[in-house]
Amino acid sequence: MAQLNQMKCVACRKGEPTVTEAELAEFSPQVPAWHIIKVDGIDHLERVFSFPNFVDALAFTNKAGELAESEGHHPALLTEWGKVTVTWWTHKIGGLHRNDFIMAARTDQLYGG
Repeated sequence: MAQLNQMKCVACRKGEPTVTEAELAEFSPQVPAWHIIKVDGIDHLERVFSFPNFVDALAFTNKAGELAESEGHHPALLTEWGKVTVTWWTHKIGGLHRNDFIMAARTDQLYGG
């Protein structure tokens, strides 16, 4: 099983396939706190991270933003008092790519580390 934390994001081009059922079965257990949701018929990975206050939530948002910018792959980030909702999906292919799972695992590392 490939470890998401050790995989590199690859440039994703329009027309590439979304993750397969086999990839979902491999990747999902590695990011168990994330949920697949549909938004306008498109699969997204989403997780809500909890914090004791707004300052800590904002600091995490900034770290997640820096991570996203370093990889050229950007999530939706919703920062509220005591929580940050992070949503990953690949705009170019209209669904989930392995990069989304890699970035979810790296986001988990930010939260835990």
